[in-house]
Amino acid sequence: MTFRWGILGAARIARAFIPAIQAAGGEVTMLGAREPQSARVQTFASDWEIPTTGGYQDVIDADLDAVYIALPNALHLPWSTASLQAGKHVLTEKPLTLNAQEARELADVAEASGRTLLEGFAYRFTPQHRALLDAVRGGDLGEVRAYRGAFGFTVRNAGDIRLQPGLGGGALYDIGCYPVNEARMLLGEPLAVTAQARWTPDGVDVSLSAVLDYSHVGSGALASIDCGFDWLSGGRIGRSQVLGTGGVMELDRAFFSDEPEFVLTRDGKQQTIEPGNGYALMAAHFQRVARGEETALYPPEDAVQQARVLDALLQSARESRRVEL
Repeated sequence: MTFRWGILGAARIARAFIPAIQAAGGEVTMLGAREPQSARVQTFASDWEIPTTGGYQDVIDADLDAVYIALPNALHLPWSTASLQAGKHVLTEKPLTLNAQEARELADVAEASGRTLLEGFAYRFTPQHRALLDAVRGGDLGEVRAYRGAFGFTVRNAGDIRLQPGLGGGALYDIGCYPVNEARMLLGEPLAVTAQARWTPDGVDVSLSAVLDYSHVGSGALASIDCGFDWLSGGRIGRSQVLGTGGVMELDRAFFSDEPEFVLTRDGKQQTIEPGNGYALMAAHFQRVARGEETALYPPEDAVQQARVLDALLQSARESRRVEL
């Protein structure tokens, strides 16, 4: 039986995920929007051949297997909660929620409902990321001493939702969460964090740099994180590097999920990694988990721990001090 999806939000990210659902054998049968009859929403639905549009609640009430939440960050908690309580499996764009307390609340709702909940980091399903994980976990790089991750671009529109505090804007939530997530996947949970940020007059972090302390684990590694909405004059940068006692691995375009091919550099030598769309691989995994065919690689508890680190980073940047977790 075809796995039926509904989507909340006609956001740009949904344009990447809809073909991924189709590639995974699923079908998008309904689109929910704040103004479902607007020309923009109707054009979006027509472009992607989505047969039905409606409000957010209409999607939640429909006969569907899962809901993909592509709404502004501040709306993730209420609509993910409503979807789970309506018996739908839920894939929510990152960040799952705006803080660890909300993430814990949503994880508990998922457990009570018996439904699958996944935070949408598609990059971690790409072949290049799996190769990096295998190398680190297999000891190919020796003991990891340092991790460096950077993700940034320029946001030119002052009215962009990523700069609006009421909608959960900020560079850390939008893009810094990626290197934070990768550092955690590679090294585990940090002991403490130290961060600094540049802020808009409204209190939104437009750029943030941080160090995650892993001195409590065997390698004694440090992870440095940089993110920003005021980088470059055009384009994006998304790179990560892992430095160990036995070698170095670097990923260019590390956090992009739909590249035609990936390049991984090991000790200065480049290796082309076979293409693999992270969005499609994530959708396929999610569907198998929802059907009970395999165990979740990243259960809701992982998203709770991710939120704890983001909370600590923002606290450190605001209070100009080291924050222990």
